[in-house]
Amino acid sequence: MAEERSGDVIVVGSGVIGLTTALLLAESGRRVRIWTREPAERTTSAVAGALWWPYAIEPRDLARAWALRSLSVYEELAARPGETGVRMVEGVMGEARLDEQGPWAAARLPGLRASTAEEYAGAGLWARLPLIDMPVHLGWLRARFLRAGGTIESRVVTDLAEARARAGVVVNCTGLGARELLGDTAVRPVRGQLVIVENPGIRTWLVSTDAVAGTTTYLFPQPGRLVLGGTTDDGEWSLEPDPAVAAGIVARCAVLRPEVAGARVLGHRVGVRPVRSAVRLERDASGGAAGSGVLVHNYGHGGGGVTVAWGCAEVVLGLVS
Repeated sequence: MAEERSGDVIVVGSGVIGLTTALLLAESGRRVRIWTREPAERTTSAVAGALWWPYAIEPRDLARAWALRSLSVYEELAARPGETGVRMVEGVMGEARLDEQGPWAAARLPGLRASTAEEYAGAGLWARLPLIDMPVHLGWLRARFLRAGGTIESRVVTDLAEARARAGVVVNCTGLGARELLGDTAVRPVRGQLVIVENPGIRTWLVSTDAVAGTTTYLFPQPGRLVLGGTTDDGEWSLEPDPAVAAGIVARCAVLRPEVAGARVLGHRVGVRPVRSAVRLERDASGGAAGSGVLVHNYGHGGGGVTVAWGCAEVVLGLVS
């Protein structure tokens, strides 16, 4: 029994970070179980936009390495967009400049250039990036994990000691749940609201940041819909859409793309990002009564979980080996 336990892995959490991590662990030959309070389609990850881009995630240098590794994976997955939910789509990253990106950008993003005045009224970068249909992608991750022999159990985890008593390796991918589970007040909620509308024919994505108003506006064309955003409500937990906020999002998007103004609204989405001063990706050396096995933490990715998911999962694989 002890030998069986030492070879088991429990991943707590089933957002994009938890699923990707569990998948790589299962495909490495380990017996992996996911313990999750809610299915992937009800996590914050399912609400994400989700455009690959090295957002403001700390530690910066490590996050960029995780992002670039994830980019390589997404480029491969984009060959099967209907299956994986990943497409390579062109668009403009507003308020970004080539000289601010560093040599990695030109080396890894073919065709990266300054946007023209016709493409965007301000300074921006034209790029071809992975744009991910998260409901499809999460379903694909889950199916691939199950094919690798993994199992998923619905379970509310209130203490990691329970998982550590049942497996030799536990990986904590609980996102905001780590605030209560570990007492980690460094991870905090940042609420995001989106509006889903019929796509009036927009084929390119656009991200625009107003530093004065403190807002980021974006339009992401996904299959069968157009995703409009968004908000960054620091400290807010509510998952209820605010009609006034939704109207403001549509209005801001219509300034950038006037054809959006008359688009029929299909729905509203709200998610709470697990923002932390720096991602916690490490092997826990605290030990303790339940510490005879390995405990690894992988949480606090804010709005950039999709961007760094595969790179972080590979780090976890190394930490548990």
